[in-house]
Amino acid sequence: MDDIDSGKINCVIVKDLSRFGREHIMVGYYLELEFPNRGIRFIAINDNEDTEKGLSDFATIKTVFNEWFARDTSRKIKAAFDAKRRAGDNIFTYAPLGYKKDPDNKCHLLIDEETAPIVRKIFDLAYQGYGASKIMRVLYDERIPTPSWFHYQRNGSFASAFQGKPESKRYEWTLSHVKKIMCDEVYIGNTVSCRQRKVSFKSKKIIKTPKNEWFVVENTHEPIISREVFERVQEHAAKRYRPRSDGTMQIFAGLLKCPDCGWGFNYNVNRQNKEPYAYYRCRSSVEKIGKCSAHYIRYDVLYAYVLSRLQFWTNAVQQNEQGIIDSLQRSITAEQGIGGKRAETEISAAQKRLTKLDNLLAKLYEDRINETVSERNFSMLAEKYQREQDELTDKIDALTKQLETVNEQTDGVEKWVEIVKQYSSPTELTADMLNALIQKIVIHEAEKDETGERKQEIEIFYRFIGKVEKQYL
Repeated sequence: MDDIDSGKINCVIVKDLSRFGREHIMVGYYLELEFPNRGIRFIAINDNEDTEKGLSDFATIKTVFNEWFARDTSRKIKAAFDAKRRAGDNIFTYAPLGYKKDPDNKCHLLIDEETAPIVRKIFDLAYQGYGASKIMRVLYDERIPTPSWFHYQRNGSFASAFQGKPESKRYEWTLSHVKKIMCDEVYIGNTVSCRQRKVSFKSKKIIKTPKNEWFVVENTHEPIISREVFERVQEHAAKRYRPRSDGTMQIFAGLLKCPDCGWGFNYNVNRQNKEPYAYYRCRSSVEKIGKCSAHYIRYDVLYAYVLSRLQFWTNAVQQNEQGIIDSLQRSITAEQGIGGKRAETEISAAQKRLTKLDNLLAKLYEDRINETVSERNFSMLAEKYQREQDELTDKIDALTKQLETVNEQTDGVEKWVEIVKQYSSPTELTADMLNALIQKIVIHEAEKDETGERKQEIEIFYRFIGKVEKQYL
């Protein structure tokens, strides 16, 4: 088109109309308006079309058919790829960092022992509370090459990025690449595809696909990272806050929760006093969303309380590790025991009722076929039974999850104690320690007793085991 605009071209010759274009609106625009206005001759040899002689009546039909053919081909190719995605096949050009393509089956991934340690290092740092930017700096400082460098070394890809460039180029990780690795389920053995797509077969523009439209197939290859580590890293990423303007990072960021509205807490500093002090306040009350109260607590008071509880647990584990494990497991079992037995009883009753409903529906269908039940009564009873079936199924699912939570907490005691052992006799709190040991801290509104003394309930929900104590300030 640039040569046409500059007057270098006065005739365009193609094999057939489809070689010029398959988008019939644009083809029609050029052939019937743009080229005639510019005095440019157009010839399609196989279709015997020549604008100098006048386009045939079939030219428009041919362009529509050419577009239909492209659309149909695109639909068939997409259906074939979707079938591969549903089967969990790896259909990407390159294997993700840490993996290589199976030489016997290119759609299957094998762990690459050369690059897998890089992935483990990234997740290990993230597990300790490092953010993506800090991990990126560690990778650069330790001179760990990027994924594209490994592709360049092995098959010559990305040559333009490395040929003639300084050595430091191979260590230049990007923030987006580190974040992508940290949230990619491929490292726990799942195949995730269709995260982006073209706008249409007519356009090369790529857009991101909503997460609910992704293809996720679990356990398609050997994982590099355990699911527990992966989920922990996702929690860290969700809770991570940006540093404040003074450069400090609040260690309780993302952990504090309001029991009334469920919102988090804002960190502020009171500078009106002679000695300024920091405090937390329910974000809902700060932003005046709803009618939640402040749930105000001073930073130094919260800090001292949480530190004392973690010191208690670390010292207790040091002195009698097995005793603490047994005690916590008994505590969880005792607290959940009555509810667990009730849940088991309700599940059994619900399953019996479901079986009875199945039999009632089967008999109802037979009665309808034999015309011993009217169509009106059949519809009314069938709808009633099916509604009850749905309610019972939902109830069984909820109760089953409740029982699974109890079992997970009991099994999680040993995991939690192992983490506690990593922080022996702490003298100060860190974000890494808090996120490793604590799931959330619930701050209740303070109250005053008969003597006017201020009391405030603080609930600490520990990771893996939940709440195992109830203390007051």
